Amino acid sequence: QKQHTADEANSSRLVTKIRWIVESVNGRLKQWKYLQNVVPNTQIPYIQEYVCLIAALCNTYRDPLNTGNPESDQSLAAKMKYLASQTNKLQERVESEELHRRIKAWTPMNATDTLDFPLLSEEELLNLTVGVYQLKLAKSYTAEHKNDDGDYNIMVNNDIPDVLRVRIQSRHISSKQYFLWIEHSLGAITGWYCQCRAGARVVGVCAHVASVLWYLGHERHTHSARSTQDWSQYLEDASVIPEVMDSSESDQSGTEE
Repeated sequence: QKQHTADEANSSRLVTKIRWIVESVNGRLKQWKYLQNVVPNTQIPYIQEYVCLIAALCNTYRDPLNTGNPESDQSLAAKMKYLASQTNKLQERVESEELHRRIKAWTPMNATDTLDFPLLSEEELLNLTVGVYQLKLAKSYTAEHKNDDGDYNIMVNNDIPDVLRVRIQSRHISSKQYFLWIEHSLGAITGWYCQCRAGARVVGVCAHVASVLWYLGHERHTHSARSTQDWSQYLEDASVIPEVMDSSESDQSGTEE
């Protein structure tokens, strides 16, 4: 199976949202050297006491993991549970209208084209991603996908003005690329669908969609471009490095005895 169904992807997002606090607590505890590795059996009688001591220190001197308020947390949970029962309408539209097959109908945007894409604040982006993780990835992921002119390769279809398409590089496989579609109306994002494994979900968005939303709806308006360092200049291709001659094999110089 190349891609999760919308129901599977939604369920997976709910699980990761619930497990976030558990993984965060485990990560904080494992910052202590004693708990980083496997504890020998001889330490079993003392583990509980040590964990309680470390937890007390973390609770006293570290910032709380959850800085939200109960009302907003409950509202977000209710929203995610509602979205989990929904289908991806844009995915259904892409498949029914065969938008993924009509290659010639999509043309790259040029400097003269105007894109009536809604302006999004960070709060509105968080409302779409239902979490900070995808939004954090989007900021650096956007910089990696800009072309030489500093723009994304956006494709439009004159027959479908409310939908745009983007070809984007996979986050995990360098040789793989995905298409994603974003449906928008005046002042709002109404749908999204990506061909990646989790791209059909409507409980939040995948990192690919988050990247495009961040660029089109926020970054290009605020000029808050985030640069990524190019370390390729420090790499050498082993196939073109000249062979170093061992000094013991070189011609001897100096006075013969």
